[in-house]
Amino acid sequence: MTNHPAEKGIRSTIIGIFVNAGLALIKGLAGYFGNSYALIADAIESSSDVISSLIVVSGLRIAVKPRDEDHPYGHGKAEPIAAMIVALSLFAAAVTIVVQSIHEIITPHHAPAPFTLLVLIAVVITKETLFRFVFRVSEDIQSTAVRTDAWHHRSDAITSAAAFVGISIALIGGAGFESADDWAALFASAIIIYNAHALFRPALDEVMDAAPSSAIEEQVRATALAVSGVIALDKCYVRKMGLDYFVDLHVVVNGNLSVREGHLISHNVKDAICGMNIRIIDVLIHIEPESF
Repeated sequence: MTNHPAEKGIRSTIIGIFVNAGLALIKGLAGYFGNSYALIADAIESSSDVISSLIVVSGLRIAVKPRDEDHPYGHGKAEPIAAMIVALSLFAAAVTIVVQSIHEIITPHHAPAPFTLLVLIAVVITKETLFRFVFRVSEDIQSTAVRTDAWHHRSDAITSAAAFVGISIALIGGAGFESADDWAALFASAIIIYNAHALFRPALDEVMDAAPSSAIEEQVRATALAVSGVIALDKCYVRKMGLDYFVDLHVVVNGNLSVREGHLISHNVKDAICGMNIRIIDVLIHIEPESF
C-alpha cells in the first residue's frame, strides 16, 4: 500500500481516533461531575466516533488489497460498505441520545455546573478543526468512508454547540430550566439523524454502482477522442470501486482497419485514459466500425 492515497485517509482517521478517545473521557467526566447529560451524550457520540473510525481504517485497508482469484475487480467495495456501517452507527448513537434525553427530561435533577461551558467551547473548536482536516483529506483522495468519518466530527461539534446553548439557558434561567441541556441534546440528536441519512445515501449509491461525477466521464471522452484513429465514441460507463475507477467504453474506428490495427488503437486509448490524473485502474474497450 506504499504511496497509495488510502494511506492519507488512514493517517487522518487514526488521528481522529486518538482525539475522540481523549474527548470522550474528558466529556464523560465533565458531564458526570458537572451534572450535564448533554455532555454525557456528547461523550457517547465521541465514543461511537472511535468505533466508527476503526471501521473506516479497516475498510480502507481491505479496499486497497490487490485483486485475487475470488475478487477479480479488487476489494474496493469495502470502502463504501465501511461508510454505510459508520452512517448506521451514527444513527444508532443518535437514537441512544434521544432515549436517554427523554429520560433525563422527565427526571428532576440539578442544573449543570458552569465549568462545563468551558469544556464545551474547547470541544467545539477541536472537533470543527478535526472535521476540516479530515474532510480535506477525503476530498483529496475521493473517499466516501473518510468523508463520512469527517462528518462524524462535525456532528460531534454540533452536539457540543447545542449542549453549550442548553447549559447556558439552564444556568441563566435558574429554577425550572434545569432540563434545558437535555432538550439541547434531543435537538442535536435530530441533526445527527439527518446527517446519518445524508451520509448513508452516497455510500449506498456507490455500492450499487451509481455513476460518479459527470466530469469524470467528460474527461475520459475528451482523452479518448484525442487518440489517433478514434473517429467517435459511443457508450461510456464509469463506476467507482473504493478509491479507484473502472471504465467501459465503446470506440468507433474506420471499419476497413484490420483487427490488429483496431486492437492497437484500443490499447492506445486505454493507456491514455489510465494515464489521466484521476485514479482509473482499468478500461474495457469495445471497438465498433464507423457507420456509413
